[in-house]
Amino acid sequence: MKYIVTLFFGMILLVSCAEKVVEEPENLIPKEKMTEILHDLAILNAAKSGAAIKFKDSGIDVMDFLYKKYGIDSTQFSESDLYYASIPLEYQSIYENVEKRIQVQKDTMEARGERRNDSVRKASLKRSDSLKAIQEKKTQKKEISPSQ
Repeated sequence: MKYIVTLFFGMILLVSCAEKVVEEPENLIPKEKMTEILHDLAILNAAKSGAAIKFKDSGIDVMDFLYKKYGIDSTQFSESDLYYASIPLEYQSIYENVEKRIQVQKDTMEARGERRNDSVRKASLKRSDSLKAIQEKKTQKKEISPSQ
């Protein structure tokens, strides 16, 4: 019985997701461009949360910056966002693409950090080895000097 009820509600959910709740706006932002905008928005919001004072002091408004960069206005963005949000699978796809791009950037930055840490570690080890060699030479000279 539970299986039938679950199946019934699942079918209703699928049918309701296919129904257009919001009509497509005339100036709809293409899916690819919307992905780019939302990606930049996520990055800028993360930067803003980490450096809020810098953003405030410089007078940078994230949304105004994005509107100018992509040649859109707030109405076009809002209507497009609402339209894509009314199609859950499409909206999910956009956000999955945003997440993938952010993950690629994160992996790249982590790899750079690891390479930098490795090179610092190697330089430190080399320096340490050089200092040990110098100390060993001094120790050997001290051992040789008293016997002469």
